[in-house]
Amino acid sequence: MADTILVVDDEKDIRLTLGGLLGDEGYLVAQASSAQEALERLDESVPSLLILDLWMGGAEAGFSVLERVRENRPQVPVVVISGHGNVETAVKAVKNGAFDFIEKPLSAEKLLLTVQRALDFQRLSEENQLLRRRNFREDKLFVGASASMRALLNTIEMVAPTPASVLITGENGVGKELVAQTIHSLSDRASRPMIELNCAAIPEELVESELFGHEKGAFTGADRRRQGRFDLANHSTLFLDEIGDMSLKTQAKILRILQEQKFERVGGTKTVSVDVRIIAASNKDLRVEMEQGAFRKDLYFRLNVVPLVVPPLRERREDIPGLSQIFLAACIEANRLEPKILDPALVEELRSRDWPGNIRELKNTIERLAITTPGPVIRSDPEAPSAAPAAAGHPQPAEADALDWLMLPYREAKTEFERIYFRLQLEAHDNNVSKTAEAINLDRSTIHKKLHELDIRLDNVRGGAPESRDGPPG
Repeated sequence: MADTILVVDDEKDIRLTLGGLLGDEGYLVAQASSAQEALERLDESVPSLLILDLWMGGAEAGFSVLERVRENRPQVPVVVISGHGNVETAVKAVKNGAFDFIEKPLSAEKLLLTVQRALDFQRLSEENQLLRRRNFREDKLFVGASASMRALLNTIEMVAPTPASVLITGENGVGKELVAQTIHSLSDRASRPMIELNCAAIPEELVESELFGHEKGAFTGADRRRQGRFDLANHSTLFLDEIGDMSLKTQAKILRILQEQKFERVGGTKTVSVDVRIIAASNKDLRVEMEQGAFRKDLYFRLNVVPLVVPPLRERREDIPGLSQIFLAACIEANRLEPKILDPALVEELRSRDWPGNIRELKNTIERLAITTPGPVIRSDPEAPSAAPAAAGHPQPAEADALDWLMLPYREAKTEFERIYFRLQLEAHDNNVSKTAEAINLDRSTIHKKLHELDIRLDNVRGGAPESRDGPPG
């Protein structure tokens, strides 16, 4: 797709000359003859690059446009031109965010070279940011080796390159937004930012304006035309989070856009065509919402082309240690803390929790511990739930003398620790070796070998059953 360049100059001859020159090079060219017209065009659409004459009835007009671009469209590079140029003006323009300054009369060769450099620089910057975001998201979401997350990633890799709509469901905090970002970053739309809208956070009377934009004067306070999320997501991805909280009226409009890829701004009559991929997410069961008449069936089936269910953290506990390490490292870096580590016993305690807030709650917990724990080792969580339920495979010690081994020499302590560890694990799993092996990620044969070395008989484990319940592998 050709890059669009907006040329802003009050001299018609220069606009026409630049339009012809850039058009011959394959660029799409839009024009504005004043600062006000330039701002209106920037509200309507986002160009790839802006060529801006600073002196349009005074230098302040050009600088006002430059300032607005830096505030509202920081991704758009600006090449400044002026017939009243001097070193001071050039330095000021660059300090205010211009990519480069070219003095009139313009050299066609220099202008084209500068335009190409600006576009190349911007693309490289976007690619670097995208790579960093992609690595960050995938590390956060898919760390660990849980089968459920591996299966989810496989599905994401298959659906990402396609234009298919995706419906992501799961509890609050499981990482639905991270899934959406990963899909977008692996798609052919990744060079443009994914546009997001939290449907639950926008008042009902403003949802349509947020989605479709509005014309100047459409309602009280609409002092200029404003682009909506569908406008901004053209040739990209629109992520509609918590879509289950959207009204039936707005759902109908969304359905129409999905079918036609066209819409009208609030207060307008002009039809705007877009190419937008939709990824929606909800923590509600939309099938139940349909049965209750709160969600349109036709919209559900339009969105649910590829359904993705993100499992809660309690169903992928094996990922908790890896996630904890990543969150700890990120917090230490962000807050410039001294290096710290998580005590293995604390990690096991973290694995035992149910985490109703899922990844978000785990992240907040690790950050709190990293910030408030003095010293290099984080050994415990003072605010841990007092009655945290023991997860299968991660029991809480029940013996009063369980720490006596700390007073022993290393080799004896290691043996005593293993004896206590395997006895408690077996007790937690009703003396079933297969379940214990699965929970602690060991082979059954390894466990039987350890039991023999440690002189542990299954029928002697408290609450246990005869060894015949789950005997040695045959």
